[in-house]
Amino acid sequence: MIEFAGLIADALNIRTKQVEVVLALLAGGATIPFIARYRKDQTGALDEVMIQRIQDESKTRIAFAERKAAIEKSILEQGKMTDGLQQRLNNALTQVELEDIYIPYKPKRKTKAQSAREKGLEPLAILLLEQKAIRIRETAAAFLNEEVTSIEDALQGARDIIAERVNEDETVRSRMRKLFQETGRMESKVLAGKETEAEKFKDYFNFSEKVSTIPSHRILAVLRGFMEGFLRMEIVPLEDEALAQIEKQFIHGSGESSDEIKKAIKDSYRRLLQPAMESEFRMLLKNKADEEAINVFAENLRQLLLSSPLGSKRILAIDPGYRTGCKVVCLDEQGILQKTDLIFVHEAVRSAEAEQKIRSLTKQFKTEAFAIGDGTAGRQTEQFIKNLNLGLPIFMVNEDGASVYSASEAAREEFPNEDITVRGSISIGRRLMDPLAELVKIDPKSIGVGQYQHDVNPFRLKERLDQTVVSCVNAVGVNLNTAGKHLLSYVSGIGETLAENIIKHRQKIGKFSNRKQLLEVPRLGEKAFEQCAGFLRIRQGENPLDESAVHPEAYGLVEKIASELNVDLRSLIGKEELIKKVDSKKYVSDKIGEHTILDILHELRKPGLDPRTELEPFEFANIYNLEDVKVGMVVPGIVTNITRFGAFVDIGVKQDGLVHVSEISNRFITDPSEVLKLNDKLLVKVMEVDPVRKRIALSIKQAEENKAKTKINSSPSPKGQPTPAPKEKKQTSASMKDALLALKMKFKS
Repeated sequence: MIEFAGLIADALNIRTKQVEVVLALLAGGATIPFIARYRKDQTGALDEVMIQRIQDESKTRIAFAERKAAIEKSILEQGKMTDGLQQRLNNALTQVELEDIYIPYKPKRKTKAQSAREKGLEPLAILLLEQKAIRIRETAAAFLNEEVTSIEDALQGARDIIAERVNEDETVRSRMRKLFQETGRMESKVLAGKETEAEKFKDYFNFSEKVSTIPSHRILAVLRGFMEGFLRMEIVPLEDEALAQIEKQFIHGSGESSDEIKKAIKDSYRRLLQPAMESEFRMLLKNKADEEAINVFAENLRQLLLSSPLGSKRILAIDPGYRTGCKVVCLDEQGILQKTDLIFVHEAVRSAEAEQKIRSLTKQFKTEAFAIGDGTAGRQTEQFIKNLNLGLPIFMVNEDGASVYSASEAAREEFPNEDITVRGSISIGRRLMDPLAELVKIDPKSIGVGQYQHDVNPFRLKERLDQTVVSCVNAVGVNLNTAGKHLLSYVSGIGETLAENIIKHRQKIGKFSNRKQLLEVPRLGEKAFEQCAGFLRIRQGENPLDESAVHPEAYGLVEKIASELNVDLRSLIGKEELIKKVDSKKYVSDKIGEHTILDILHELRKPGLDPRTELEPFEFANIYNLEDVKVGMVVPGIVTNITRFGAFVDIGVKQDGLVHVSEISNRFITDPSEVLKLNDKLLVKVMEVDPVRKRIALSIKQAEENKAKTKINSSPSPKGQPTPAPKEKKQTSASMKDALLALKMKFKS
């Protein structure tokens, strides 16, 4: 990998030495979080994003080198390699350039041109390309034989050879690629007879947009319609312009030969070039859209995983339901199941019994907060608990993916004697306590924060989402004595096998009292210890530094600092006045540089500080069903998903509403993430409601305008009533087309 360091450095605009260090560390088994956190002195303080880019760029360069070697081998085996051809291959900088050079030598099924050559028609093609003043019919007659029985057959064969030459010409392909990029359009039409079936793709029944500007979500929407057999799709530039460019390169006369070449060019474009370029651009657009959708998903996942935790509290969690009742579980401060029960809060004859059970359970298990799933009957269950006036905080918890976890092997392993409904309730309660620890057990695709995630490359999606989970887990740190197998497996250098071994060893010794005990875990050697130790926390252990992000390799330095300040370690940690006295430059050495020392001093100020913000209570307006939502209302909501075309907002009625990107801010934005984050709490104005298709269109900027006019507070009124907006006519904006399709896709997925 090191041989690519200079090229990668140029591409990323960083120093070659930085790239060399990162590649060497990666090759030695170091993880990205470890390099970013504990090897800043060596990398020049590169962050995780840049280190990841170096790794990705390295993979691309390796793939390029492997493909180049395969092409060279193929050409050599054919006996067609020349010094000039080798030089062209050596000068190629992209995969596309390599493939263009290779096309004439690429083994292929028998073509029309090959058949024509076998019939002896290549000399005729060469004569035509020279475009001399010849009588082509008389010239063609000289090539008649048993296989070529007419002049027209001879000319057609010559044109086939010319068409293939045009198609394989590097300059032509380069110019066509540029033309497609600059003027090509993605066009789609509905297939005849599919209008009713394809209703969700209505906006793409007669659609056209330039490939240079089309956003990723529209690319994926058209491709989905195409793959599902509802739309016909093309990617084309203006044919006349394409033909004119090719003719300019090949035509340098005006006689009969030139006319034949024009015919060959048109045939080459329609039969070979255009389909090849369309296929190439379809793949390019798909890859571009995939990458953007994956980026959106990864960023949403990061924000979700780093959601504010309630912390170690005794929780009463409820998985709401109507007919089958509400499953109740009581959890202790560690999330351990204490009690399960079933209540029916939506039946008048049984609500008194439900009230008695809740009061009894909260008293018996000293409940400190309620966690209620936000699915079916969630808001109604919340209202029931509120009416009990128990004086405890109530939190609505996003339950996306809880049912997936409940039926998973992980859930069966954790709770082999409990049924699916109990497992789901436990997951809801634990999500409130620590979203990160619970959500790592669920396939990210089931969490509901993506954009067309079912349409993108599944391998690339999994790779990126796994990287995101690893980054978040290591950014927060993990309690070595309480973490489950799934959370531990994402810690730098551990993985599933070592996670299981750590838990078995923990059960054997009771609990870890210091980080060094990790070396006693079977198969956890010095290298794994180096990678994981700094990210694992031991609360109230033998060494106070074990509770911090200070790596054990730096303990000696911290002890030296404490000694020179005439205090012990416990007296140094958290003491700002003492830490301010430390001259970081004084402790710089060959092994530890100033970046590391500054990080250590920062960590000593607030050791083991959780980077996540504190959880704030939130209250929806008194609306519980879609039928309660009226156009013009201004209500509080929580951002649950962010895409490139808008943001989904929960306003408390099960169906999330969509704020199109054009309705987010009064200033122009192209990406909702410029101003919004997951779990943002805000006011929205209801613009449209479609009860039949269960859709709600919302506006943030108009809610802000309304707030400015009427001086509305950002929290709901004491009675929890939504704020009505001034009466106005219902409007439908053309900018909502993407929003409507997005809603269709969301509910289909």
